[in-house]
Amino acid sequence: MNCKYVLKELKELKDLEEQMKPKRTKIISDLLISVSKTERQEARLKVRQDSLRLGNVGVIRAGTVLSETWEDGQALKDLNAQLKQLLETKEAIERQRKLFKKKQSDKGDGIDAEAGLLEDILIHEEIYKSRLASIKREEELVLRERDCYELEKGRLIREMKRIRDDDGSRFNNFQILNHRYALLNLLGKGGFSEVYKAFDLVEHRYVACKLHGLNAQWSEEKKQSYIRHAIREYNIHKTLVHRHIVRLWDIFEIDPNTFCTVLEYCSGKDLDAVLKATPILPEKEARVILVQIFQGLIYMNKRALKIIHYDLKPGNVLFDELGIAKVTDFGLSKIVENDVGSQGMELTSQGAGTYWYLPPECFELSKTPLISSKVDVWSSGILFYQMLFGRRPFGHDQTQERILREDTIIKARKVEFPSRPTVSNEAKEFIRRCLTYNQAERPDVLTIAQDPYLTYVKK
Repeated sequence: MNCKYVLKELKELKDLEEQMKPKRTKIISDLLISVSKTERQEARLKVRQDSLRLGNVGVIRAGTVLSETWEDGQALKDLNAQLKQLLETKEAIERQRKLFKKKQSDKGDGIDAEAGLLEDILIHEEIYKSRLASIKREEELVLRERDCYELEKGRLIREMKRIRDDDGSRFNNFQILNHRYALLNLLGKGGFSEVYKAFDLVEHRYVACKLHGLNAQWSEEKKQSYIRHAIREYNIHKTLVHRHIVRLWDIFEIDPNTFCTVLEYCSGKDLDAVLKATPILPEKEARVILVQIFQGLIYMNKRALKIIHYDLKPGNVLFDELGIAKVTDFGLSKIVENDVGSQGMELTSQGAGTYWYLPPECFELSKTPLISSKVDVWSSGILFYQMLFGRRPFGHDQTQERILREDTIIKARKVEFPSRPTVSNEAKEFIRRCLTYNQAERPDVLTIAQDPYLTYVKK
């Protein structure tokens, strides 16, 4: 009798819990939406405030053509006014200096003509030198301040774009997708996708929902090709479970032209944003990031079916709230089949990828190139160089089109190192190994992973 009573009570409790689930879910989603609305308002208010100080986007009309242009705010106007005033003062001092020298030379051909003349010239010369040195220090301070302004300006422009994309998105009304994922605020937008911060109402965790939109004007063949590509990426990514690789949790269709992939949410910046804020990282910090990237690559190359990432770049390295680096975006990845020989697999997607980070063999046009994990070794070397020196070693200021037209990477036979900042010889030697021009001589991921520079982090 007691047992039946207990079972009945448990059933009633379970039924009550099932009844409460929708209410609890509604309370959670309403609370999250309320917080997200507040965050949106605060983001827009901050942009308006920063615009007054830093500048804004203006519109120029030339006949019937409208174009956007940046208009500096009061902060830069004040800094430029300071620089102009310092320049005018410097020019005035130089003119006075030349005038004084001329007057002194007119007084007599020889310094002996007047006993105090030499002392007078020396004193005035020191005065001018001292004042010019003072102006130079002031100029350096203003220029440093302007550099900080430029970084702030870059962040503001990116935030303006994000807000504009958010305002134009059809998913900006806090929808719940697949009866599970509560969309919150837009994180960013790419060519054919939008990424939203979302909350998983089943697992009770934040996730990133990547919404892939197929162009309605595309042919059915092109749509199917895009979907096949996305499913292929999903099938690669879903099997990767590693601390330094972003997890892929789910995929589902929203409508005939839109589907969603659900990824691990990383609340930190990506490496691209980090390098925009701090273009040059201390060697120790850069090496810690590099080691984490290689931990992910080692995992990918110790699997039964090895994976070549093929698109390692700053935008594809994310950081979580603890600063742990994670590799993401497997859209161009290659699965290395078991029957592939030691020379590697055929590259069937020539022209894809981010050219500054790809090795010379990927630009081979006379025949179908063979590639291996050595592609990712080259890309890692470029990434490390960029973290240390604030620029890419090859084609830094070139467009992708120009890199292709001028064979920039095909000509990249030797890496040069700037004299500043100071970097250890071990770091330079490691980069040289990664950027070995000849593919046959370049180490693969598992070989270079044994390099003392990677295995000995404490230094």
